[in-house]
Amino acid sequence: MANSADDQYDYIWKVVLVGDSGVGKTNLLSRFTRNEFNAESKSTIGVEFATRNMTIKGKMVRAQIWDTAGQERYRAITSVYYRGAVGALVVYDLTKPQSFENLDKWLEELKEHAESSVRIMLVGNKTDLRHLRAVTMEEGRSLAEKKNFSFTETSALDSTNVGEAFNNLLVDIFKTQVEEQGKAPNTTSTANNNSLNVPEVPARPDSEGQEGGCSC
Repeated sequence: MANSADDQYDYIWKVVLVGDSGVGKTNLLSRFTRNEFNAESKSTIGVEFATRNMTIKGKMVRAQIWDTAGQERYRAITSVYYRGAVGALVVYDLTKPQSFENLDKWLEELKEHAESSVRIMLVGNKTDLRHLRAVTMEEGRSLAEKKNFSFTETSALDSTNVGEAFNNLLVDIFKTQVEEQGKAPNTTSTANNNSLNVPEVPARPDSEGQEGGCSC
């Protein structure tokens, strides 16, 4: 049960970051929630968790963002964390064609473990490495349009489109969860810890309660 200090939000939604190891998921998370980038970032083991609050159309939304490990050997452990997710950023490294080709695998895993209504945004990361680009923007956009997903390209290093990627996904979730389904305020949608069947995981102090806004 959230205490009074943590209860100042209308909705709480779980968003997962998925994709191959090394595509930059952890730095996308840290850039969005703490405005930090770590060039020496190590591969995530298991799951990392952070939150950020946003105001959308006058409602306070708390995004619980889960960074799932990309290594194959951890997939069995982390599959439970897809449960209850209402949004997903599916990330590839635009300098690594294999990470783009592997998107079908991640999308299949989402289909298997997440709700059918989960909102998905395809993200090509590392636009700062222009000289190493191996996947064109047209290829990424074409795949997203084929599957009816949102699409953007980002750079966690220089912050390009990072906020926009998360904001746009959350606005998309808002449209489907609130405007179309009419979810009442002060609900946690499907993304509460009880429905996830996972233990309460507190956000790190430096990532808790940061607020963002959306001009929507």
